Amino acid sequence: MKRTRTWLVVLSMFCLLLCGCEQLSAFSPEANVPSYTLEDLPEYSGEPYVVLNENVPDFPQEDETTNSFERYSPLDDLGRCGTAYANIGTDLMPTEERGSIGQVKPSGWQTVKYDCVDGKYLYNRCHLIGYQLSGENANEENLITGTRYLNVEGMLPFEDQVADYVQETNNHVLYRVTPIFEGDNLLASGVVMEAKSVEDDGTGVCFCVYVYNVQPGVVIDYATGASWLEEDVPTSTTQPEETTAAEESHYVLNTSSMKFHLPTCSGVESMSPSNRQDYTGTRQALLEQGYTPCGTCKP
Repeated sequence: MKRTRTWLVVLSMFCLLLCGCEQLSAFSPEANVPSYTLEDLPEYSGEPYVVLNENVPDFPQEDETTNSFERYSPLDDLGRCGTAYANIGTDLMPTEERGSIGQVKPSGWQTVKYDCVDGKYLYNRCHLIGYQLSGENANEENLITGTRYLNVEGMLPFEDQVADYVQETNNHVLYRVTPIFEGDNLLASGVVMEAKSVEDDGTGVCFCVYVYNVQPGVVIDYATGASWLEEDVPTSTTQPEETTAAEESHYVLNTSSMKFHLPTCSGVESMSPSNRQDYTGTRQALLEQGYTPCGTCKP
């Protein structure tokens, strides 16, 4: 009889464990994430980040808990990271020195040095949720290829703000970072960073920003991660051989993002009618007007 009761207890615990695992696997870090595309975001204009949604994040109310957690999206078919989401508490923070992450090669990774870059190396392995916040180190679902500028000038100040607040107050901060990829590009164009302190309802920490994955003085091909100094940009990256500056072609303009597309581009379908303008003329004329070519169709 005792043996029967013991097996019943074990079976019940196993069933509860299975239910818990199913709930965890069904959760998607990208659920409830505000949908941003490059068409919605301002072009880089010299500052490492821009404020979104009046600097107010959009977290589900049920996640405003004092229980720490961290969740990462699986890599997609191109090996790219998705949203990383956590409720940062002191119990998540690391208690040992960070180990090596050199074995991880995020999508778009290319080793290259430029004298104009602090530390020479253009690219860093950038944690979506910083190591100082979560203790996650060589987690490939938490590492993207980011410029030194993105890592240090863009993301680090916000990471430091969250870390300092949590350590000083012992409170929690909901924290979410979403990389933005255009089309099938292997390199993220930037990341959306959101944070809100829980116990004081955002009084201590509250932000919603888009940080640009750029490097001043360097031109980047986001499709592959290839790069050049501005003065060394190959002609083919700015002027396709089959289309000369004197030839007139048909393009579709987005007057909001100041980008131009081929009529067959997937970005045209999702473009707001109020921002769309058909154009027939030379590519060079558009460039001179301040328009930039779409990174997906590469007109």
